Amino acid sequence: MRNVACIILAAGRGERMKSEIPKVLHPICGRPMLEYVFDLVEDLKIKDVIVVLGHKYHKIKGLVRPKIKIAIQKRLLGTADAVKRAIPLLKNFKDTILVLYADNPLLTSKTIRRLLDYHQRNGLDATLLTANLDNPEGYGRILRDEYGGISGIVEDKDADEFQKSIKEINTGIICFKKERLNWALRQVRPDNRKREYYLTDTIGIIYRKGGLIDSVRLSNTEEALGVNSPVELAKANKIIQQRINEEFMKNGVVMLAPELTFISHGVKIGRETTIYPFTVIERDVKIGKHCVLGPFIRIRKGSHLADGVVVGNFLEISRSQFASGVKAKHFGFIGDCRIGRDVNIGAGVVTANYDGRHKNLTVIKDKAFIGSDTILVAPVKIGKGAMTGAGAVVVRNKNVPDGQIVVGIPAKPLKKRVG
Repeated sequence: MRNVACIILAAGRGERMKSEIPKVLHPICGRPMLEYVFDLVEDLKIKDVIVVLGHKYHKIKGLVRPKIKIAIQKRLLGTADAVKRAIPLLKNFKDTILVLYADNPLLTSKTIRRLLDYHQRNGLDATLLTANLDNPEGYGRILRDEYGGISGIVEDKDADEFQKSIKEINTGIICFKKERLNWALRQVRPDNRKREYYLTDTIGIIYRKGGLIDSVRLSNTEEALGVNSPVELAKANKIIQQRINEEFMKNGVVMLAPELTFISHGVKIGRETTIYPFTVIERDVKIGKHCVLGPFIRIRKGSHLADGVVVGNFLEISRSQFASGVKAKHFGFIGDCRIGRDVNIGAGVVTANYDGRHKNLTVIKDKAFIGSDTILVAPVKIGKGAMTGAGAVVVRNKNVPDGQIVVGIPAKPLKKRVG
């Protein structure tokens, strides 16, 4: 967007998470929550973006995208101080500054565009994104004067009983005129229970100086959810999962129970693929068209299923590639495997891919038939049209030639396959 810079605040400890992991790195649908805020500013096409890091910043820096600048808040003195750390990186910028929080992963670009448009069109000094909540506990409350104008924000910990009864909350998202923001930041004092410099105090300071302040109210209050605890993390995960699943269904994927289907961000699924309940698909998985998945299946990162694959019923697939027409309908484990066209995998099949030091590859060529309870000890190759008998154990490097049938423990040739 034109004439807009963005400051993303990501410095806090996140003490309520009760975790050694920095709060913004906690995953939502397979990716750190900070990534969703980066997606937001990218979608808004904001050129000047600064992220303020603090607590365990060395663990977060590698996630920051190349065009985003980093400011470090060495002492965690509050949100106003964090914004001060970023301002010098916007030395030559003079227009609207948008402040976002890294723990607000549910905001949509449509909402933020509406906020920015209202702010700039009306020439305001500050514009807040607010929401009305039935249970506003934990959120700052919007204070209004006798004329209904915004006169300030009081944080939940500093609010009195009357102020805590206010339902209109501050989401934390604010647009400022840069000049007004700079001036107000210099007036902020740590006059609160936490002895921190609150960015929200700038609103009262601008109001008392006669500045123009207004708000845009969220129509969808779920976007206001900030993630500050494991409970809120679970809520955010549920909402984003619903968004992901709905997008797939709009594009022709059939889900029999979307509320029991768990798909990470970044997955690709072709049209007319049917997904049964309790299917888990992790990040960077590709699924073709006309497939059938589940129930009770886990497809792990890096796997690729081509068109017309049927898999399910207590099966785990890890870092494996299935060509078209493969069937593995029953329980088992397929890891680090390359499977050719029209292969049938029987019940209980395991590819023993780990030797204690390395993950090894199994190759199964076109139209092979892998009998029930077969164990394939990698590295090993099963030839085109070959067959293993039920319970066979094909040991490492004992490759099965095209068309051959093997049985037993260890597996040995039975006879040449006819045709």
